[in-house]
Amino acid sequence: MQGQSGKSRGWALLTPALLWTLLFFMMPLLIMGTYSFWERAGMKLVRSASLANYEKFFDKTYFVGSLVNSIEVTVIVTVVSVLLAYPLAWILAERVPRRWQRMALILAILPFWTSYVVRSYSWLLVLSEGGIISNFLLDVGITADPVSFANNRGATVIGFVHFFVMLLTLTIYANLVQLPPSYRKAAADLGAGPVQSFVHIILPLTLPGIMVGAFLTFVLCIGDYITPQILGGNRELLLPQTMMLQISRRSDFPMASALAMILMLVISVVYIACARWLKLDRV
Repeated sequence: MQGQSGKSRGWALLTPALLWTLLFFMMPLLIMGTYSFWERAGMKLVRSASLANYEKFFDKTYFVGSLVNSIEVTVIVTVVSVLLAYPLAWILAERVPRRWQRMALILAILPFWTSYVVRSYSWLLVLSEGGIISNFLLDVGITADPVSFANNRGATVIGFVHFFVMLLTLTIYANLVQLPPSYRKAAADLGAGPVQSFVHIILPLTLPGIMVGAFLTFVLCIGDYITPQILGGNRELLLPQTMMLQISRRSDFPMASALAMILMLVISVVYIACARWLKLDRV
């Protein structure tokens, strides 16, 4: 009786989460997948199964190009964010005294407390022709005319990196603080130098934290619409922007759904490739 009671209580606690996932994740995903096999003919929606939208994706170079642009930008952002976040996480975990680490973490995550849109527009003000960087270059005499660093891929990458460095710092820091100091002492006793100790001990043990943060960065970055729209200047369309154009200009929901499903496929492939490291209990 107690076992049945415990099982019933477990299902009672689990049911709200299952219903939430079913209603707000699985159902929209199924609807979007169904739409992706329909077609838009003129102003009408043809509700018959077809692969026309997926064939159109591979036939139109701008669709494939937008996916390639998204992957390139996301890979650049992920790599740069990891390279910047690891030293920051190391400093927080190893060089900041324990009693100050909590305050340091709070200061590190302050950018998360600001609206995502506000941060993007702030970078636009910094990088634009009349921004801080351009005015500084004019004041010191490096340039004679205002210079704009916005409305390009570089500006989009900067806006993304500013956000995702903090996310990666937290996941890597969580791994670093869990490493027993005895590991490094044992390596030193066996003759390993700082570089060997890092390469053969610290880096492998913190790899799960790196991969979890990198995967979260990849997912959030490749599906983001706001930052490329504000900082990219529509000079280089990414896949989320292409999807929005299908909806706002053509009202082609089936094509937008097909693009979304292709994006989901890319994310799924990346997840499978990283699955061996994506164990949250190790972070």
